[in-house]
Amino acid sequence: MRKLITLYLSLLCAFQLLAQEGKSGFDFLQLPTSVRAAALGGTNVSVVENDLSLVYQNPAFLGQEMDLSFSAGYLSYIADIKMGNIAFAKALGERSAWGIGVIYSNYGKMSETTEEKAILGDLNASDICGNLFFSRDLTERIRGGVTAKFIYSDYASNTAIGLGVDLGLSYYNSEKNLSLGLTGKNLGRQIKAYETELAGLPWEIQFGISQRLTHAPIRYSITAANLNRWQFYNLQGEKNAFVTNLLKHFVFGVEFLLSDNFWAGVGYNTRRAADLRLSDGNKLSGFSVGAGLRVKAFAFGCSVGKYHPSATSFMLNISTSLAEMKL
Repeated sequence: MRKLITLYLSLLCAFQLLAQEGKSGFDFLQLPTSVRAAALGGTNVSVVENDLSLVYQNPAFLGQEMDLSFSAGYLSYIADIKMGNIAFAKALGERSAWGIGVIYSNYGKMSETTEEKAILGDLNASDICGNLFFSRDLTERIRGGVTAKFIYSDYASNTAIGLGVDLGLSYYNSEKNLSLGLTGKNLGRQIKAYETELAGLPWEIQFGISQRLTHAPIRYSITAANLNRWQFYNLQGEKNAFVTNLLKHFVFGVEFLLSDNFWAGVGYNTRRAADLRLSDGNKLSGFSVGAGLRVKAFAFGCSVGKYHPSATSFMLNISTSLAEMKL
């Protein structure tokens, strides 16, 4: 096990060196693709559930228990930004699983104008990311996973192509109701730039812990994000103080697991709250809520996040298991 963890960390360091050059592109990869993750603050790499949409958060969440599972999600983000995703998974032997998925993001129609403000027509902007997932049980409690990504952007007449990978580890102790997760996300870079300069992907390292209470149907999660960077800046471009920097790395979430078929959750993203809070409004900035319900072989979920007084993010997920349907 020690050798496997050492190999994983070595791969992270190698991709770190590749990603340090240039600016990042394809920032849509940072948006949530799972209702549960969106409800718990926008990101979560440690919650272990039979929920295929969580594979986008940590590829080690994929498992044989998701055999013939299908998931679809829709995100209505700020302004006219809309994003959808689908995923399918299949067991591979007794210890492995594989899957495929697609993320699509569209930014609505925009007017193309000349310097004299004459309207020439409408422009479209969109991104698409194809994903290939693979996971394997390393021990009875530890699972590893990897996601290979092919990314394509089309902004008016400008296009870009990128290649990336997510690496993940998941630890789950059912006796203690404890789970841990470690991921390296969006490791890679563009292979074709919008213009001339190639950019890296918006990569980051995340670590999380989730613990269910022994005598209550409550599970809390703490996720440390952006572990590959320390310094953050305020809206005026000034460096944040030590305590502010520290807090901006954390995302907190609490779930109420009222039954095997229903959950509700609330999250708080400290960085989002600090960056988007206004002095005379938007007091709910950083908070998000959501809930999910399972009916036989189908699961439904929705979440809401407040980013700006005039902009609310809304997400829907639906998933099913063809194996449970016994078609």
